[in-house]
Amino acid sequence: MDVTQEVIQLLDGILNWHGRGAAFTRDTALLGVMPDLDSMAVLSLIVGLGERFGIAIDDDDLHGDIFQNIGSLVDFVDAKLTH
Repeated sequence: MDVTQEVIQLLDGILNWHGRGAAFTRDTALLGVMPDLDSMAVLSLIVGLGERFGIAIDDDDLHGDIFQNIGSLVDFVDAKLTH
């Protein structure tokens, strides 16, 4: 499984990017840069990550650094998958 591509596809669907996410990389900034990534989108993303990857995400797991860029989000998912 390519976690980076899965995360990008999930973001693409939640934020209605209509395929624009395919050009994004690990360095693509998210929170504070992507206007579509508002609080409701973050909530949808958290739920979507849990469902897509079969991981449990607790409130204590969440902090703003996770959503800094696609790479930090992928690293968070990778860490959850290995525990």
